Amino acid sequence: MATTTTATAVLDEAHVGTMDNVAYVVRCRTTGRRLLVDAAAEPETLLALVDGELDVVVTTHRHHDHVGALAAVVEATGARTAAGELDADELPLPVQQRLEHGDVLRVGDVVLEVVHLRGHTPGSVALLLRDADGPDHVFTGDSLFPGGVGNTFGSAEAFLQLLADVTERLFDVLDDDTVVHPGHGAPTTIGAERPHLASWRERGW
Repeated sequence: MATTTTATAVLDEAHVGTMDNVAYVVRCRTTGRRLLVDAAAEPETLLALVDGELDVVVTTHRHHDHVGALAAVVEATGARTAAGELDADELPLPVQQRLEHGDVLRVGDVVLEVVHLRGHTPGSVALLLRDADGPDHVFTGDSLFPGGVGNTFGSAEAFLQLLADVTERLFDVLDDDTVVHPGHGAPTTIGAERPHLASWRERGW
């Protein structure tokens, strides 16, 4: 488990499940209030990570490997649920907060900006945490990884939409030192991935 500290938050992560899903906890340094990004699997692990206290679970997208522990975590903590508007109806329990591009989530003193990234699923969202003391952090679900954008399942149209959204809404507005926290595997940075945008477009996936 890795821990990162920002001006307003402590970020913890846990790798869970058979697909190396990464679940992230964002904890306000002042109030202790917590947000979980993707209750993917292993509810016991996630409940230990949040120490039994949780305000909201944000699901980055509808796919089954990102929601396997959602019902159990919500039942145990009473946390509210949030997800992208266009994926919300596909989740295994009601979504109380339907997210649109440009929305803001607040957990104590922590502010997270919602970035809608269309393509991997219609309602995929990323969460951007800006940090006054260091690099910004963005939680990208399955929309951006080291080495490319997420799977668009053979759809050229969806691939071009996802690449356009990732380019315009992340690469065009974020600094190179911004840390990218994907839904699977290891983190990367905007700067590390930026030089490869043209090659991603050329290969088509």
